[in-house]
Amino acid sequence: MDGEFIKLTFNLLCSTLCCVIGLTVVLAAIGKSLGIRKLYTSVLLSIFEFGKSKIERYEKQRYQREPKDSESHDDSDRSDKETTKNGGDPLIQRDIAIDAYQGIRIPSNRADYDLTNLKKEFHMSDIMYFAKCGVESIIEDEVTKCFTAEELRTWNFLTRTTHGHQYVSVRLTVLWCLGCLLRYLLLPFRLVLLSIGLSWLLISTAVIGLLPDISLRRQLNRYASLICHRILCRACSAVVTYHGRENMVKNGICVANHTSPLDVIILSCDNCYSLVGQRHGGFLGLVMKLLARTADHIYFERSEVKDRFIVAKRLKEHVEDKNKLPILIFPEGTCINNTSVMMFKKGSFEVSDDIYPVAIKYDKRFGDAFWNSSKMGMVQHIFDLLTSWALVAEVWYLPPMHRNENESAVDFANRVKKEIARQGGLVDLSWDGQLKRMKVKDSWKTKTQDDFSKILKVD
Repeated sequence: MDGEFIKLTFNLLCSTLCCVIGLTVVLAAIGKSLGIRKLYTSVLLSIFEFGKSKIERYEKQRYQREPKDSESHDDSDRSDKETTKNGGDPLIQRDIAIDAYQGIRIPSNRADYDLTNLKKEFHMSDIMYFAKCGVESIIEDEVTKCFTAEELRTWNFLTRTTHGHQYVSVRLTVLWCLGCLLRYLLLPFRLVLLSIGLSWLLISTAVIGLLPDISLRRQLNRYASLICHRILCRACSAVVTYHGRENMVKNGICVANHTSPLDVIILSCDNCYSLVGQRHGGFLGLVMKLLARTADHIYFERSEVKDRFIVAKRLKEHVEDKNKLPILIFPEGTCINNTSVMMFKKGSFEVSDDIYPVAIKYDKRFGDAFWNSSKMGMVQHIFDLLTSWALVAEVWYLPPMHRNENESAVDFANRVKKEIARQGGLVDLSWDGQLKRMKVKDSWKTKTQDDFSKILKVD
């Protein structure tokens, strides 16, 4: 009798799970939602706020019990201070800074200093300005902090973001345990959806790639691509809000800030693109090969100089063909932690005078979307996302921007980057994201030296 009951219960659970998965796939295919994911994220936000209030109360009581203990005071403020590392208020205020393009830079709050008119004799003490800049960079490096996980102002009940907050009270401990159980109970469901999405990608690209009719192949590829990426988004419990759809690119070049390979999935849920990017191996390389069967994607090796000319030529030919899909490019060339926008490579801005900017901003409270490729593989990154709460993002399609007369490709790229940073609430940085892999260019060093030499009086 007990065996029959267990068997009946197991069959009922399997049937329910199959129905839920089937309904999820159908809704993803037609681009509809029942609103369950939004309700789920709203409940999570309420829980996060409850946890925040409990932690603040605990820290306040601990500080009141030990008012003379400066070390306790430092610990109580630690979580607030750590938020300044990535995306918060700066730890230090610089009166003199060194910029990648501008060399020696003096902020507007030092109006008494003007490099264009300032002339002075050399003193040994002048080197202290550069030593000061070096120490400030050690304290708060603008580049390095862009490649570490963004700090949270409130705990989101994930072990990877905790400072021992789960032990503050019994309620928080219970909520943390229940949250951990929920996330790993959702993991098999998410893995099934991920498998379905990848299987659909494999089958659809194999079948559509065999069709001789190019126009039919393009049309079917659009529908198949939208279905595939929407299913993959459901696997991450993604909640994406799109703004300004009237500015969505139909043909040409679309550029966006880059946080993770999932940026492609997020944008491809709403439109179909041809991709331009670095060749990868492993799991990500397999996906790139599958996508290349049905669309004109452009992959290259960054280290090959010959590839750069080939890519530029293919980009120009692609843009001139109005029948081809719009091109999606991430001009930063690497993943940034979604707190900043770093230097845009000028290549795509030399090809076309019209650019369609897109700003992507992830809500870090539900999980860290940043992929640090130097520390983790793609499979590990996907696993972290599948065991997070959800993937919540906002996407802004900005009005197309036209290159002005006599405007260089570098200036045009910087203008587009500034607009993306403004809309996404990101910090606009001029440093090259490839600095995490390479040494500082000599030209950037000599720029600062040249600026300093112009200040000196020469008889």
